[in-house]
Amino acid sequence: MPVPLVLRENAARAVVGSRRTRVGIDIVQVSRIDDSLHQFGERFARRLFTEDELADAGTTPAQRAERLAARFAAKEATLKAFDLCESGIDWREMEVRRLADGSCALHLHGKAAVLAATNNDDIALSLSHDGGYAVAIVAAPPPQFSPSFAD
Repeated sequence: MPVPLVLRENAARAVVGSRRTRVGIDIVQVSRIDDSLHQFGERFARRLFTEDELADAGTTPAQRAERLAARFAAKEATLKAFDLCESGIDWREMEVRRLADGSCALHLHGKAAVLAATNNDDIALSLSHDGGYAVAIVAAPPPQFSPSFAD
């Protein structure tokens, strides 16, 4: 017997979760990233950041730790915004890209992109660093859902 459309849509909403705008924020002490870079070196950096993120952060060596701290905060904010903390995604599946105008955008790859269920163009990202701290805010619209239950 086919499931009525209203029941299918309600079941889907229960699976998808909240229909609210998703927001995540994180703050990182720059010295903690700097200490990790000194203690663990490139092994630490390559575990958390993509090649492009490392290249961008390295364009101004004096600001490398600040830039990586901001990117780390963005990744933590992403985990919070999309409720991915326990999903086992790779840190490099979340990437901060510098755009031609100098601003930054968040790009999700692989499992992170699938679980976030959003278009990369719909994700808002704000980064800042000052006074030894870096902060990031990630915001995205609710996940889009199109019922795919079989009748």
